Amino acid sequence: MRLTTSDASFLYLESASGPMHISSVHIIEGELSFEEVFAHFEKRIHLIPAYRRKLAQVPFNIAHPTWVDDPDFELANHLEQHALPPETSLDEAVDIAVHLNEPMLDRSRPLWKSFIITGVQGYTLMVHAVHHCMIDGASGVELLAIIYDFDPAGDPVKEAAQTWEPEPPPSATELFNEALSENLQDLVHTDWSEYLVTNPDQRGLLQRASKVMTDFFSKPVVTAPFNAGLVGPERRLSWIKLPFDEIREVRRALGGTINDIVLTMVSEGVAQYLAKHGEQTNDQYMRIMCPVNVRTEDQKGALGNQVSAIFPVLPAWSMTPLQRLATVCAETEKIKQNQDAQALTMLQKSAPEPWPVALWPTQLVGTPMDPTAMASRLPMPMLPSGVRPPNIGYNFTCTNVPGPQVPQYMCGHKVLSQIGLLILTGNIGFSVTILSYNKTLFFGFISEPRLMPDVERISGTAADTFNALLDAARERAASLQQS
Repeated sequence: MRLTTSDASFLYLESASGPMHISSVHIIEGELSFEEVFAHFEKRIHLIPAYRRKLAQVPFNIAHPTWVDDPDFELANHLEQHALPPETSLDEAVDIAVHLNEPMLDRSRPLWKSFIITGVQGYTLMVHAVHHCMIDGASGVELLAIIYDFDPAGDPVKEAAQTWEPEPPPSATELFNEALSENLQDLVHTDWSEYLVTNPDQRGLLQRASKVMTDFFSKPVVTAPFNAGLVGPERRLSWIKLPFDEIREVRRALGGTINDIVLTMVSEGVAQYLAKHGEQTNDQYMRIMCPVNVRTEDQKGALGNQVSAIFPVLPAWSMTPLQRLATVCAETEKIKQNQDAQALTMLQKSAPEPWPVALWPTQLVGTPMDPTAMASRLPMPMLPSGVRPPNIGYNFTCTNVPGPQVPQYMCGHKVLSQIGLLILTGNIGFSVTILSYNKTLFFGFISEPRLMPDVERISGTAADTFNALLDAARERAASLQQS
């Protein structure tokens, strides 16, 4: 079962400073024992076959890695308890959860891990981490639906039909020969005419994709402090939650989509952050990477990545909440009309794939010879304002992942909060994950503290912006009722 180019790219891009696992912190009501959670996982691990597979690297990297059964699989290697002192507060426990999530996952084992954090009075915390080469946001939510219950008494779990016996792992010679055979078959059977785009609609999409990518170079955006250096391995989190009903209240009265409201909050938070740090933002813009789920109906339940992206460009100076919302709505509507997400998907499918052999040095990542480990211990200095180069990339990622709108349970205990921990890599030292769960939106603002030591400033301003939008929405609704 070979990785696709999209899935494998998250291995090739990984470093000790930029681990590529998707994670979330879950706060559970009540105090659970590690033994209870372990037994819970034991009863349903057979429902997630991917959790017992590990990567097999092909010699000389002549093809992407493949998934094979782990003959040494032990659940104890993937569930880890952290007992905290009784006086530990919930906020302190969340900080510890973020710290536990910082290292890379062990590439010699199946690429997932869960931490169970006990000792906090009245709560249990769990951190779920799965490598991005296995899942995207949507498939991550589907995995959690297997791990958790929707019934506090426990969902019925079908027992395994038979005892699991791993398939014998292939030898290096077998892996090499299989990959070589696949490569030759691809050369023989590839229909090169498929790369010649003759459909006018497809040509139009490719032209649009070319325009989107050209804008990166021709229209550089502000180089924010959190883009002024390469990220190190540490992370800091600030989070807020908002009731879905209030989000809908704003949408009904002021227009836009839920994503528009989210982008309004976050972009205004960033704009005010830049102003507070003395950045020159007049006539400057920020570019945001927003992943778009392109998973089709028949791909639901499958792991792997089915994601495109859009790149809204928004003012980097502060605006009133209503001005900001109107600007965001205009930008996202333009992106929809131009079909940017479809265009970039078409570009990705039509572009030639990189030769895996050229990426063979990435096999050293996570090993004792990992060259990125030294770089993570000796991060490059931040560039001060005034000498930063033009930013031809994007400033941060803002992803909105829809989840179940009913409560989930672990061993009969209700999951109260789900907070996403987004990947940071390269010079992207700040990003935001919005997870919707149980009629609530949970905003996880994550930063690399060397590049952004005060991430709570953005989360606070984002919350203030939403409160201002909510007040305006209620005023407008009240005036319409009176008229």
